[in-house]
Amino acid sequence: MFEPDATTTGLASRLKAFMAAHVYPNEARYYAEAERLGPWGVYPVMEELKPLARAAGLWNLFLPPHDGRPGLTNLQYAPLCEIMGRSLMAPEIFNCAAPDTGNMEVLARYGTPEQQAQWLEPLLAGEARSSFAMTEPDAASSDATNVACRIVRDGDEYVIDGRKWYTTGATDPRCRIIILMGKTAPDHPDRHRQQSMILVPRDTPGVQVLRPLPVLGFYGVPDRASEVLFENVRVPAANMLLGEGRGFEIAQGRLGPGRIHHCMRLIGLAERTLERMCRRADRRSPFGQPLSEQSVTLERIADARLAIEQCRLLTFKAAHMMDTVGNKAARAEIAMIKIAAPAMAQKLVDNAMQLFGGGGTANDHLLAAAFATARLLRLADGPDEVHRNQLARFELKRHRNTDLRETGGDADVLSVDGVRGRFAHLHPEGEGYIWA
Repeated sequence: MFEPDATTTGLASRLKAFMAAHVYPNEARYYAEAERLGPWGVYPVMEELKPLARAAGLWNLFLPPHDGRPGLTNLQYAPLCEIMGRSLMAPEIFNCAAPDTGNMEVLARYGTPEQQAQWLEPLLAGEARSSFAMTEPDAASSDATNVACRIVRDGDEYVIDGRKWYTTGATDPRCRIIILMGKTAPDHPDRHRQQSMILVPRDTPGVQVLRPLPVLGFYGVPDRASEVLFENVRVPAANMLLGEGRGFEIAQGRLGPGRIHHCMRLIGLAERTLERMCRRADRRSPFGQPLSEQSVTLERIADARLAIEQCRLLTFKAAHMMDTVGNKAARAEIAMIKIAAPAMAQKLVDNAMQLFGGGGTANDHLLAAAFATARLLRLADGPDEVHRNQLARFELKRHRNTDLRETGGDADVLSVDGVRGRFAHLHPEGEGYIWA
């Protein structure tokens, strides 16, 4: 059912060849430049490789079909995203990195022709980068309806006041546009109609990028998390996306595909980690026995293979459902992959670190950055707890609507010789059940 079609197979072959020729050999340079230049800099290696990727026809692969425009479906793109996910530097090289992918999808789907000409076209061309501002330090941001940042209409302008953090991309000197979520109608009775999204040019007076935020010690690798203050920021009213009160709706449309991308990238990262783990296990022989012959290593490798395959199939199913029945109908599957994939990747990388020993905690083997990324994604785009609660509610609702005659009735109500009763426990003498 999920066999890649000819389009995906062809692109995958070209992607793998590009990764082998240009990405893997430059990873050490990438991390060195990131450390030397920091989160405020532009890394030369990335700018050298982007024209090569574009010339190879491996550019903007994330774009879905829209309004007659060609593109890849979620299911077609998923295996390609996995290949790119094997290296943290790769997605940006192909113009397929967050937050730009989500922002470009928002502009393509919800932007006016004027907004698209001004902001989408430079992003698609790789001439600019963007930022996404939703999470706040002073609000419980696991609930997106909690945002406190205010967006107030004043004539032909909106005035924005608020503080955001984990605002991805804001320290990048190429960042030109920020998509910000704030409240335009805090007293609206429908709490999902209180929020709006608006376009804020990065150079607007009152926009202050206060500091970069490290993720477990890594600055700017790969998403340049930042804390940003918006103080009396004025933008034209035409910068509103879709209309006041539509912010939550846009967020849901933005995050569905983004979660697929994150999960497939994590699967690629997990695959590469498992490969490195297996090679290391064959080469190291503590106490006179290769690690690959020790039962704890064998169990961890087997568990990793099972977990990766399970997550991949679940993610393919979610992608297929998004393509065929829509994001809303696929909400349970999207929640499942968002819970499963980051947890799987974090556990696998942690086991790899244990096998590599002390060297695994540095980034010589790329494991420390992989762990930071996997751990972050248990929080980004909604924490595990939110997705688990949502998934459980879907499951409860599904069973409340089940016809009991089709499923065997209540699980705890049984019938023996035509007498119905409620099972309590085994008879203390072991002779049968006690019925209530």
